[in-house]
This record gives sequence, structure tokens and C-alpha cells, in this order.
Amino acid sequence: MPMDRKRVELLKNKFGFDDAFNYKEEPDLNAALKRYFPEGIDIYFENVGGKMLDAVLLNMRIHGRIAVCGMISQYNLDQPEGVHNLMTIVYKTVRIEGFSVFDYYPQYSKFLDHVLAYIKDGKIKYVEDLAEGLESGPAALIGLFSGRNVGKQVVVVDHRL
Repeated sequence: MPMDRKRVELLKNKFGFDDAFNYKEEPDLNAALKRYFPEGIDIYFENVGGKMLDAVLLNMRIHGRIAVCGMISQYNLDQPEGVHNLMTIVYKTVRIEGFSVFDYYPQYSKFLDHVLAYIKDGKIKYVEDLAEGLESGPAALIGLFSGRNVGKQVVVVDHRL
């Protein structure tokens, strides 16, 4: 099974999503979003950017919300793509807010108390992609930007830890 299909199956079967699609394989993102969200999108977690964000804006519901954490499709471009559907924010009164983990660092220990209990109880599921040895670190990092990894990328330096 191709890697992209495995990711879709992982989202549906392990993480319990109703459905999923690979944005890289869709020739028309706007049509795909209309197919998967016929009534529009209430909340969107933005971590892709570019053409995906443009299509999402067209498919937002009135008073929809977008949390922006990253835009990985733009990181390695010499000339980042523009966003063309920004007037949708006005027409549909969409709220967009960026955030960074550093804004919440003082609450990290409180977060760990909650999330570790959820992981232990099986309420949060995760996948790790393990790379063995410090020498595999650079390739693992590059793999993050090419879509090679699945799950949280971890470089195992020493199994004794």
C-alpha cells in the first residue's frame, strides 16, 4: 500500500476520524473539501498553508475559526505562494489566530499532567517514527519536510535512556 494511502487509513482506523484524504493527491482541493464537508468547515487547524489554505477559506462556515500553527508547504519555497481568498474572512466573518508553543510554555507541567493520563488511558493515540542513531538525524529532519515520516519523528541516540 502506498505511504499516502497508509496515512489515510491510519487517520481513519487508529485515530478514529470519520474520513480523510491526502491533499497532495487531490487535483481540485476546493471540490475535495466540498465533498468531505458539504455544510462547510467550522474549525480548521492550519499546518499546511498555500493552496490548501486557499481552498479551506472558500469552504469555511459563517463565524468559522482557523487556528494557525504552521504552513509546511511553504517552508522550503524560494517564493512562498500567496493566499488569494482572504476576502472570505470578511464575507464569512472567519476568525484566524496564530499560536506558538512558546506562548504556553509556562503551562507545560499542567499539560503533561493531563495528557500523560489520557495517553495511559488510551484516550490519546500516537505514532512514532523511529530513526536509529545520531547519524540518522539529518536524514530524519529532511524527511519531515518531504513527508517521508509518519507520526512524531524521534531519533534514538541511546536505548539505555
